[in-house]
Amino acid sequence: MYPRLEKFLSYYKPYRLLLSADLICAFIIAAITLLIPLCARYITESVLTLDSVDAQTQIIFMASIMLGLVAIHGACLFFVDYMGHSMGAMMERDMRKELFAHLQKQSFSFYDEHKVGQLMTRITNDTNNLAELYHHGPEDIVITLIKFIGTFLILMTISIPLTLIIFACLPPMIVYAFYFNGKMSIALRAARDRIGDVNARIEDSLGGIRVAKSFTNAQFENDRFATQNERFLESRQKGYKSEAWLYSGIVAFTQIFTVIVIAVGGALIVDGPLRIADLVTFLLYVGLLVEPIRTALNFVRLYQEGITGFDRFMELLEIKLAISDKYDAVTLKEAAGSIELENVSFKYEEKSPWVFKNLSLSIRPGEFVALVGPSGVGKSTLCALIPRFYEATEGNVRVDGHPVQSLTQDSLRKSIGVVQQDVYLFDGSVFENICYGNLDATKAEIINCAKKANAHEFIMAFENGYNTEIGQRGVKLSGGQKQRLSIARTFLKNPAILIFDEATSALDNQSESAIQTALHQLSRNRTTIVIAHRLSTVQNAERIIVLGKDGIIEQGKHQELIDQDGHYCALYALQASI
Repeated sequence: MYPRLEKFLSYYKPYRLLLSADLICAFIIAAITLLIPLCARYITESVLTLDSVDAQTQIIFMASIMLGLVAIHGACLFFVDYMGHSMGAMMERDMRKELFAHLQKQSFSFYDEHKVGQLMTRITNDTNNLAELYHHGPEDIVITLIKFIGTFLILMTISIPLTLIIFACLPPMIVYAFYFNGKMSIALRAARDRIGDVNARIEDSLGGIRVAKSFTNAQFENDRFATQNERFLESRQKGYKSEAWLYSGIVAFTQIFTVIVIAVGGALIVDGPLRIADLVTFLLYVGLLVEPIRTALNFVRLYQEGITGFDRFMELLEIKLAISDKYDAVTLKEAAGSIELENVSFKYEEKSPWVFKNLSLSIRPGEFVALVGPSGVGKSTLCALIPRFYEATEGNVRVDGHPVQSLTQDSLRKSIGVVQQDVYLFDGSVFENICYGNLDATKAEIINCAKKANAHEFIMAFENGYNTEIGQRGVKLSGGQKQRLSIARTFLKNPAILIFDEATSALDNQSESAIQTALHQLSRNRTTIVIAHRLSTVQNAERIIVLGKDGIIEQGKHQELIDQDGHYCALYALQASI
């Protein structure tokens, strides 16, 4: 079996009993639909051939049977509509859960290459289309086969010549229907791709709404969104046009079939081989004959949409993890905090230039190290290699003597705390965002960490204190407040290794002073790496490492580097003069 087909069918496995019940109900629905016209035929014959008393008795008897069939039909239809859709929704949930978990495991490099809006579309829209296919697909196949074959056999028992005439007229209708159904599906696929572009545009524009407003570029953003929105509308309109041709054509063919049956059937009644009851029944079945074709078309549309969605789903699911745990990876317990980079080289892509090459560095447990240098020399990238946010292209990165590839990612990253310049806070309360550092922490522990981070005072100044909602990305907080919550979160994590990535470069002096105090307390007895923009903040570092295009070009304490009168001294003098 093809791997993707096997994967597609695997989602039915947990719901085999529900699927079986759904198909049985679909079979009953199709069978009852075929039986109802036969019951009508029986009633018509009773009226025409029996006396009034016997006919009335037979009509009541057959009507009772028909009502019973209708009740069974309604119950089965309810089950198929409710439980069948529920099965599809549960399978959609399973797929969405699997894909989201897979995306959570992807490295930073994956998100460097993929737009969040497009990923959102694949998680939501594509899996929703799949749910419809998973539910309606098996039902449509069963109902189409039973109705089509059953209708053909029943019509043959009524009138072979009339049946052959009608079935001879079917191929043009089928060709017509599948032609416009194909055009409609192509347009719908294009619309689905373009709604992903719309989502990406929305995510990008609304995420940067403050920038757009500050540069008074609201109209520019409106125009960019309008372009994507119009492209989406064009795709939908093409789909609707094909849909209109499709369904109006089917109705026209159905009416033509009815005219043919009435004309030919009337002639056959005049000649004797066909009875009026047969003609009435034949007309009822001609109406039923079109239903399997519509069901088949619906299945083709669902299949095309669903398989396209499944292919897009599998494209993401089959992307191999750039960074994964080895089968024999060990857990890092109670890390001491030593770090060693041995001849490490890195570039983001195979054809990209080297960010740095053959860089070697050793940091002792508990040492306070500062990384300085101009933008673009790889300070942040170097630090991202330690928790394996990126994988070193060449060389070895070790923590406590262990190559980071030999450690489980969870245990490695639990031992490392990162405080970044661009703090990301989740939509929720202050309490929830600090708690993110340790989901099992008590309220007392959270408050204690907030106090250490110099955050408790401003938190308690809020009307709702720790229950204050801070908005998406913490939009209701100042930069200094967000930074202090980030530090409190890191206090709660209690890592052995700390990385401060220019954590105070964008703050005012008062906020910087409060945060520097918190960082100083947080860094006690921990290995600390500070990426510094303001050299005045790292003068007390045990070692300052100066990075340039050729890697490490200087290192030492502040005064030692000043005395060397080299790159660091020039950078320090430049900042002092500003």
